[in-house]
Amino acid sequence: MNRENTEIDSLAIRNAILQAKETAYSNSQNGPDLPKLDKIDWPLNCTVGPGLEGAIACETEIGYVNGSKGQLVYRGYDIFDLCAYSTYEEVCYLLLHGKLPSEKEFASFRKKLNSYLFIPDTIRLMVGFPVEQWSTMSALRLGVNFMRQKQTYRDDAASAARTDNLASDEDSFAMENPPKGAEHAVYEFFGRLFGKPSSVKEDLTSSEEVDSCYRLIAGVATMTAVISRLNSGSLPIEPDSSLSHAANLLYMTTGKKPTPLEEKIMDICLILHADHGMNASTFAAMVVASTLSDLYFSVGAGVSALNGPLHGGANEQVMITLKKIGSPKKVPQWFENMCKEKRKIPGFGHRVYKTYDPRARILGPMTSLLAAQKPAMKDLYLTAQALEKIVVSTYGETKRIFPNVDFYSGLVYSSLGIGQKMFTPLFAVSRVAGWTARILEYMKHNRIFRPRALYTGPRDLVYTPMEQRQTSKQLTAA
Repeated sequence: MNRENTEIDSLAIRNAILQAKETAYSNSQNGPDLPKLDKIDWPLNCTVGPGLEGAIACETEIGYVNGSKGQLVYRGYDIFDLCAYSTYEEVCYLLLHGKLPSEKEFASFRKKLNSYLFIPDTIRLMVGFPVEQWSTMSALRLGVNFMRQKQTYRDDAASAARTDNLASDEDSFAMENPPKGAEHAVYEFFGRLFGKPSSVKEDLTSSEEVDSCYRLIAGVATMTAVISRLNSGSLPIEPDSSLSHAANLLYMTTGKKPTPLEEKIMDICLILHADHGMNASTFAAMVVASTLSDLYFSVGAGVSALNGPLHGGANEQVMITLKKIGSPKKVPQWFENMCKEKRKIPGFGHRVYKTYDPRARILGPMTSLLAAQKPAMKDLYLTAQALEKIVVSTYGETKRIFPNVDFYSGLVYSSLGIGQKMFTPLFAVSRVAGWTARILEYMKHNRIFRPRALYTGPRDLVYTPMEQRQTSKQLTAA
């Protein structure tokens, strides 16, 4: 593709995103703004629902979601502007360091990130396992463990023999006592507890420093591409240091260097999924980190949480649904049947957004641009458009149900040559930036997460010897 066509595609992408921003802002003027807070006076009073819904666990400067207005912000920057003008590498730097990099800082960061894509020792371990027989998320979870073994000294015998354990259940308090926000049990994460043993190899590092964040951002991308290759019966491909992070991800996955259009849209996908408040996987990663475990185990916890169908994988179901519908003409009858059966439609509605998900606003036009160049995807895209129109016209005003990020992301990934099994691992490739950034932020003033459970069971039961107990009717029937 020549330079003129590349510039045309780049301009088309930017214009589409800025148009989506204009539409989003015009449709959300009546939504409430989030209150501006400079300092939080702990402890706070808040209404908490099951699953800690509504609970405020910490403060952050990394990002926020305004569900009423359909806003997603990273470090004060609107997601529309970041997708229109920035890159995933720059967004990673922003999330981790709290500011946009200078040219020198960015060049250094990108060089380091590219070099960390090369993890031959870790890949060698993965190739020795029957990865093609496993779920892709299970393989990725193992890959993160292997990265920990090969990149840090945490699994070295000398390092493992620690004698600095603090408590078996630190920071607990009696259930009848209200939390007071006390300052005890707040520990520094970096270098406070762990020293590097003199016996370990020089190239092994700590696992709590920002350099480990870089290694994880790069390594999870490489491991995901390797898993994709092994699942398809192909050999892994080494990264190309001349390519961007997004381009390398596609190259290592598909074996083909992407066009500028494909590269930019993949880059946008990574930006859109980089962070999203205190979601389940972010919280899981932070809980593990708060015990003074390390970044690798914490990211592994994030991967494990993302594996759950209530958090990741909805875009796979969207693709299955669109293929099942078959064509735009069949959408009305299919939708009518779904309504009669009172079944949920994949890719619509969100726990936080009560308006159009800003990420879906961006990915919709990106899908259109890709479909225009990939005829095989055009019918699926038109089916998606028809489905969006009928769902929004039926439930948009009354139930505030709109497309979420998963509705179009699967179409984008498929258009880029990525198989459905890899959709959720791709989520992790992007979100590892948010996981590690929030862990670093929280660890500066760490306090172990320790919520309580309200006991509703029986009390004062008298122990009965086994020979005097009656067998339950259920067990007898079985």
